[in-house]
Amino acid sequence: MQATQAHDDAVPERRSPCPVSCALDWFGDRWTLLVIRDLMLGATRFKDFAASPEGIPTNILSDRLARLVEGGLVEKVPAGPGGKRFIYQLTEKGRALKPVVLAIRDWGLAWEPGTKVLLP
Repeated sequence: MQATQAHDDAVPERRSPCPVSCALDWFGDRWTLLVIRDLMLGATRFKDFAASPEGIPTNILSDRLARLVEGGLVEKVPAGPGGKRFIYQLTEKGRALKPVVLAIRDWGLAWEPGTKVLLP
């Protein structure tokens, strides 16, 4: 398999064929896993993500949601019939990250003093 697949727009430019590296290309920045966490906790609207305690800047939030949609981890669907508003939801690919997010949460609780689960 080639490191770059130009024929598929959903595959980012890859630094290497390493699966850890490729996964980090999708969600290895400061904000993306927090957006995924919020989706797992029931956030669906832009304002829900913007209200997270970490205070993600709205321009970065817009970019991360667009990238997650592009990568097939999230889908943007109409909020209601004939409506102009949209909601975001995890796809099967995005939901597959749940054990990863839970493992990171558990690691943080075990190894980072003073951490706690703030959101239900």
